[in-house]
Amino acid sequence: MIALLALVSLFVGVSDVSLAALANGDGHAQLVLIASRIPRTFALILSGAALAVAGTIMQMLARNRFVEPSTAGTVESASLGILFVMLFAPAMPVIGKMLVATAFALAGTALFLRILRQVPLRSPLLVPLIGIMLGSVIGAVTTFIAYRYDLQQSLAAWMTGDFSGILKGRYELLWLNLALTIAAYVAADRFTVAGMGQDFTTNLGLNYRRVVSLGLVIVSMVTAVVVATVGAIPFLGLVVPNVVSMIMGDNIRRSLPWIALTGAGLVLMCDIVGRLVIRPYEIPIGTVFGVVGSIFFLYLLLRSRSRVA
Repeated sequence: MIALLALVSLFVGVSDVSLAALANGDGHAQLVLIASRIPRTFALILSGAALAVAGTIMQMLARNRFVEPSTAGTVESASLGILFVMLFAPAMPVIGKMLVATAFALAGTALFLRILRQVPLRSPLLVPLIGIMLGSVIGAVTTFIAYRYDLQQSLAAWMTGDFSGILKGRYELLWLNLALTIAAYVAADRFTVAGMGQDFTTNLGLNYRRVVSLGLVIVSMVTAVVVATVGAIPFLGLVVPNVVSMIMGDNIRRSLPWIALTGAGLVLMCDIVGRLVIRPYEIPIGTVFGVVGSIFFLYLLLRSRSRVA
């Protein structure tokens, strides 16, 4: 399925890139394929897989199925880091922007988890509510600073998830997400144990703080790399782990590869839809998945509420 969607992604777009054109030696079609379509397809796969895995890790650490980077203040913190770079070091290379965004995302995610430890959570619905409120506060501060320095348009361009600008030489940083996804799979059992609480983790001989720190670093780096390269894709880390969990259960070691593949497939599918709906124009994938993800988020909330009732 992923291979089929990737193949479709290579040949869907405004420019005529077809098997016939490539076979006839059309130089323009070959250039578009090599410089744009192939990098874009790789970027979609790497971003979707890594964000889905990051959402799974965050849900385990927070012990709540409604949490992911866009509902925990992580994305908003990364955007604040991007704004910080635009203000004080606008000429910084992309990898520098990614490192600064990672630091801000790490701080925002750690703050979210600390707040959860201080608040008595009588309902699982309070966890995403706290994350959304924290993200709104951070987003408001970011918007105010951007407005003060006339950077709102630039910030919006960074924060809108859009793969139309992906070209060869402008996406390679996303390969770091592959290494982070592999690291998450290697540590999957530790995250599973950490999701059962600090006391249980300590009794099994694991360092709870070290496991949580590793998870925070992976989540923050994945979020920062995606935001710095293509912008924010909301709700992806929420939708995919819950869909896979409904089918395969909660064994992370077994389900994590399927979570990564499902995330890549959904991102490919939404990007193809965005290219076709108002062709020859495009709808950014952040908008497409924002609609899909928000509908699924509401479904999960209503489903959880009916269970409680």
